[in-house]
Amino acid sequence: MKTALDLKEIDLLRSFPELTPIYRETHDSKLIKVFNREIEDCRNYLSANRRDFYKILMITGGDGIFTLGRNQYIIDKPTMIFIHPNDIISWKKTSGESAGYYLLFKKVYINHHPTLTATMERLALFNDKSKSVISVEENDLPGFIRLWESMYNEQENPLGCEAIQAYMQLLMIDSARMSKTIVPESTGEDYDHIHRFFGLLEEEISKINYEKPIKLRTAQEFAACMDLHPNYLNRILKKRTGQNVSTHIKGRLLDECKALLLQTSWSMEQISYAVGFSDQPNFNFFFKKNTGFTPNAFRKGVSH
Repeated sequence: MKTALDLKEIDLLRSFPELTPIYRETHDSKLIKVFNREIEDCRNYLSANRRDFYKILMITGGDGIFTLGRNQYIIDKPTMIFIHPNDIISWKKTSGESAGYYLLFKKVYINHHPTLTATMERLALFNDKSKSVISVEENDLPGFIRLWESMYNEQENPLGCEAIQAYMQLLMIDSARMSKTIVPESTGEDYDHIHRFFGLLEEEISKINYEKPIKLRTAQEFAACMDLHPNYLNRILKKRTGQNVSTHIKGRLLDECKALLLQTSWSMEQISYAVGFSDQPNFNFFFKKNTGFTPNAFRKGVSH
């Protein structure tokens, strides 16, 4: 039996530049930020990028279908979701007006708060996927909303970050205490392959360094690693995300190139070699064709 997820196309997160992780990480210096979903809701997306932030999401309005790795969840009542930076996720809203909150905090933030780190490790809401998606009962909802409102309002205060981490611990403790986790459905064979592809892509990107270039760059190479025909891999990615394998690879490489240009002191030659170009002119052409800026201009801030 086909689900709504089988019948609907999921838009890729990078289709919306203002929502990509690279944008948030390079244009927002805050280590932690709370959003109201009625004001700043994330649209439909599939996020496979290695992120530099954890995410806690509370959905109180707007039904939808959420996938976390290979698990699919039908969200039609208040739900709390804990998302690790390495998780591959997607969201497709099916009905209703968005309501609730979400919070992003960078990995470095927890280094400043050992008690928060200890709570995260002990409760394992981010790491144990069986605990990451929690249904919130109606009688518990007002208490959770008060915690979220407090965190949202604390952002404007001088010691807001300190207060927010304390509220976050209460939020996690109450979520773990409820233990009303939602039983997921399987995402099916297509999503198994898609999950493997994105996992392989992230694994390859994570190996980038200027002494040894990445090995996998083409649809044929990724398909061969997965023991799939490239046409089949292209077909399921196009069906589920609206874009083919090469477009995903290109977009992910561009995100990493931007990060390397902005966050490292590597030379242009080192960056071009690291991401698999035989020479710098080819890298310059690739970057300018897809961004409108030369790598050097982007690094100097012309793109901002």
